[in-house]
Amino acid sequence: MSQLKKFWRLLPLLAVMTFMLTGCGDPTLSALVPKGPVATEQLYLMKLSLFIMIFVVIVVFAIYVYVLVRFRKRKGDESIPKQVEGSHVLEIIWTVIPILLLLVLAVPTVSYTFKHSENYNKNKDAIHVKVTAHQFWWQFEYPDLGIATAQQLVIPKDKIIAFDVVSADVSHAFWVPSLGGKVDTNPGIRNTLYLQADEIATFQGRCTELCGASHALMNFTVAAKSEADFNAWVAKMKAPSTVPASAQKGEELFKENCMSCHAVNASGPGVAPNLKGFADRDTLAGILEKTPENLASWIHNPQELKPGNKMPAFGKEANGKLDDGQIKDIVTYLQTLK
Repeated sequence: MSQLKKFWRLLPLLAVMTFMLTGCGDPTLSALVPKGPVATEQLYLMKLSLFIMIFVVIVVFAIYVYVLVRFRKRKGDESIPKQVEGSHVLEIIWTVIPILLLLVLAVPTVSYTFKHSENYNKNKDAIHVKVTAHQFWWQFEYPDLGIATAQQLVIPKDKIIAFDVVSADVSHAFWVPSLGGKVDTNPGIRNTLYLQADEIATFQGRCTELCGASHALMNFTVAAKSEADFNAWVAKMKAPSTVPASAQKGEELFKENCMSCHAVNASGPGVAPNLKGFADRDTLAGILEKTPENLASWIHNPQELKPGNKMPAFGKEANGKLDDGQIKDIVTYLQTLK
């Protein structure tokens, strides 16, 4: 069987698979399902450009088919069709129409570009957040509130969130598709961005700049809450943690092995993810379900789960110094950090 025949036989299957795959995906990780005003306006621009392209394609194909049919060579007809070369009317038409289409697209695009570039960092009504990208995790500081967290950004619904975005090492890019477009994070350069959530939900965020071995695993979440729930979260973050007696052994092990990198109070960012409120987060390391088993595996050897990250292995089998019982004690302690 020739390669061409094989292709034509596979074509229907490929078409069906394509339509099936278009229905796959996470609605909290899609620019086509906007959940905020910035994302809604950006989707409008995408739709506008798509409609203009479809209109142009339809018109061009319609003219193409019309010319093929109207001026096809007929049997016995040896005449030469009327030549339109140099027609001022036609030249004006196909010059003016593209200009008008470009204006239709350019005017709202330029308007929204300037609007979305507005810096809200001096706006007293906005929530100010400093985002610092690390290999391969995200740090979030709220300078006006005096708290810091990591991996899960918490914001109030219907409030403008003004971001200062920087990088601690290499180039990254901060993107929450459901809330708006991305912005680069570069070492030594401060970029700004603002977003807003229209509903209470948890949205997915990603790094969209190739930044190392675990670039594809540099995920985070954005939890949009009601204003009352957000204020309650801030109060909980500022309150001191209480450690039950059953977790005190794990607390001591944590202080001996982890405290030099991980802060457990919301006032300091630390050189590794701040773990204050860790027990209330949705995921572990941005990629795993936060179960005791996954947490123990992460502490045992994080390189197996997220290659290239800077956390050392602590399990003895991975050349660390903690046995399974000690790791279990630390897991118990971490689950009290609410």
